[in-house]
Amino acid sequence: MITAGDFKNGLTFEMEGKVYQVVEFQHVKPGKGAAFVRTKYKDVMTGATREASFNPTAKFENAVIERRELQYSYDDGDLYHFMDTETWEETLISRDMVEDNFKFVKEEMMCKISSFKGKVFAVEPPTFVELAVTETEPGVKGDTATNVTKAATLETGAVVKVPIFINEGDVLKIDTRTGDYVERV
Repeated sequence: MITAGDFKNGLTFEMEGKVYQVVEFQHVKPGKGAAFVRTKYKDVMTGATREASFNPTAKFENAVIERRELQYSYDDGDLYHFMDTETWEETLISRDMVEDNFKFVKEEMMCKISSFKGKVFAVEPPTFVELAVTETEPGVKGDTATNVTKAATLETGAVVKVPIFINEGDVLKIDTRTGDYVERV
């Protein structure tokens, strides 16, 4: 059990059957009346944020979030298959649990899986990935007066904007958080 007086940024707790993470907190001691803890917290399952004030002695269950590195195996159309490389245990994750940035992940890449009491609520791909360009238009010589970009299709099927000098077969470093081209490898 933890109390509201113990709140710190990033701490996770259970309230009303849901798991929340403290985003911001402030201990307030007004001149008149009792002290309280003003808290901004988010639901780790849905991402919705809320604000509330708690009595510093209010008690909550401590929520332990399990984070594991699993290897992405394959997609069967409805489910993504992940494998624990130490125990060879397979984990199945539905398509709606995976975010848009997963389009940069190819088979055998390691991803961070967050779960609470066995229920997966987040899949985080590697921050940077290296992918080959499978299709792009050739660059036009002399078209470099400004920062000119063109579309390039990567080996996972994702399309990104790249500089004009990138050609098919080039391997690129991509930031999965933003979906932006970083550099040619």
